[in-house]
Amino acid sequence: MIDVNFQLKGSAITVVVLAIIRYEPKSLVDELKEKIAQAPQFFVNSPVLINLDRLENPEALKKIGDLLTICRELDLQPLGFSGVPEVLLAPVNKTGLAVLPTPNERALKLPKQEVAPTVETVIERVVETVVETVIEERIVQRLSKVITRPVRSGQQIYAEGADLIVLTQVSEGAEVLADGHIHIYGTLRGRALAGVRGDETARIFCQQMEAELVSVAGNFVLQDSLPKELLKKPAQISLKGEKVVVEALVSN
Repeated sequence: MIDVNFQLKGSAITVVVLAIIRYEPKSLVDELKEKIAQAPQFFVNSPVLINLDRLENPEALKKIGDLLTICRELDLQPLGFSGVPEVLLAPVNKTGLAVLPTPNERALKLPKQEVAPTVETVIERVVETVVETVIEERIVQRLSKVITRPVRSGQQIYAEGADLIVLTQVSEGAEVLADGHIHIYGTLRGRALAGVRGDETARIFCQQMEAELVSVAGNFVLQDSLPKELLKKPAQISLKGEKVVVEALVSN
């Protein structure tokens, strides 16, 4: 028997990022309904991170509660915000939801006083350079996680810091994620998310495309938007700019 009241564990979950570019409530509701109608089972009770990084009219969003109400009435569950402009920090903090940094946001660094380098400092800098070079080479030579059994409905497989190789099928309702590339040597019927930590060079490869959703670095395409001519055929998915591109695995 474990003599503790709780455990803290890390977990990877799929979160829809709702990036608000211009806040106009009626138009937002109409566009969200149209998008949700494309894959209602995917969006129902889906956790949502509201991104305000590119919001053009923050003055229109002073009543944050109205935006949260819109989401909840459409069965979306807001879990937090990111990219919050300074003018909206106070009302966002009052919601009690998390405020997360965007990948582009960096911690402020205090200026350091310049000091003449000593021999020890020079040696440290050389060592740091060598270590950084080794680390970069190791990152390029990314590890792979290999799955030999079918990924069944309800299962989630995550290759942290690695590529993911699935030798069989990914069933409908299953989810595979990787920080790097995803290779599926069978049918992809579930969801595949590559570059989940923001690697825009990541790709997805599969022998038979029937996916519910494919995503690269947070940009996703639902099944209804996949090219009809590639359904049930070998395909690869990549990111060009902010557009997810689905094309034949081998071009003629």
